[in-house]
Amino acid sequence: MIQFKRLKASEIPWSELDQFRDRVVFQTKPWLEFLCASQHGEMVVVEIRDGNAPAGYFSGVLIRKAGFAILGSSFPGWATPYIGFNLLPGYSRAQVLPAFISWAFQGLNCMHLEISDLHFAPEDASGVAAATTFYETYQSDLRRSEEELFKAMSSACRRCIRKAEKCGVVVEEASDSAFADEYYEQLKDVFAKQGKTPTYGLDRVRLLVEHMQPSGNLLLLRARSAEGVCIGTGIYPGFNKTAEFWGNASWREHQHLRPNETLHWYAMRYWKRRGAELFDWGGGGEYKEKYGVAPLRVPWFYKSRYKWISTARDGLRSLYYSTRPLIGRLQGKKAAVREEEEA
Repeated sequence: MIQFKRLKASEIPWSELDQFRDRVVFQTKPWLEFLCASQHGEMVVVEIRDGNAPAGYFSGVLIRKAGFAILGSSFPGWATPYIGFNLLPGYSRAQVLPAFISWAFQGLNCMHLEISDLHFAPEDASGVAAATTFYETYQSDLRRSEEELFKAMSSACRRCIRKAEKCGVVVEEASDSAFADEYYEQLKDVFAKQGKTPTYGLDRVRLLVEHMQPSGNLLLLRARSAEGVCIGTGIYPGFNKTAEFWGNASWREHQHLRPNETLHWYAMRYWKRRGAELFDWGGGGEYKEKYGVAPLRVPWFYKSRYKWISTARDGLRSLYYSTRPLIGRLQGKKAAVREEEEA
């Protein structure tokens, strides 16, 4: 019989957890601490046992909204695509998931929960009394040689990387405190091009760097022009066999030098040389297809104690993303007014 026990902070065997073959960076202690800080939540690590035998662990973050306890593993807007389970050989997610969902409402007194796990398969949805959506992304197989990875890219993408090299663009690994601010200024410029604003604030980037950089599982990159100007930045966490593209940005006026393609190519090779076998592209976007990727759809389960909570969740999520262009235009107008007043 599958049983669950939430562990106290002093009981969590982090070194043991990090030995699981299915573990990804979003399940590590520094990343969970980053989520707790940015989302004002509390860490949840649950031991899973099959009678007296260990079966694995679950990780997530518990937050409270309007007095309701919500368990996220992960949650929309966290820029953390999946957390979920770490299981020992012989145990499947399809076996553990239904029992865990039932326990979470009782053992954690949740009103709502969401679970996304990189190793979920479509068939895991059978027998689960929860709503299902999908996180759509792309992956690159880093087990291929660098030559094979490069050849798999479109000819246009390869030309962009070669152009950056010819123009003297150089990629450097960053570790200074100014990186977060530099990245975010460029990110605002990227969103402004589309009449939008970033979906997260500067504080989140600062917290990410603060919590993750000491772990050695976060790659921060700058692309500099031949004149030494920073024209692009990128953030790439990784752990175990999977590396992630979390975000990148570049100044519009320098994009003809192709810093973005160069940053991604550097990150892919960096993590490959450190033993990563997969490079996850952090979501959809047709522009990523030029890197010779394979599409991936990861099941995302969510359930509420009361149906109206799930309905409200779906409505608020749709409203949030549909209003981003309007918010961007309004903020752009406000900035223009300030400039006129200061002139």
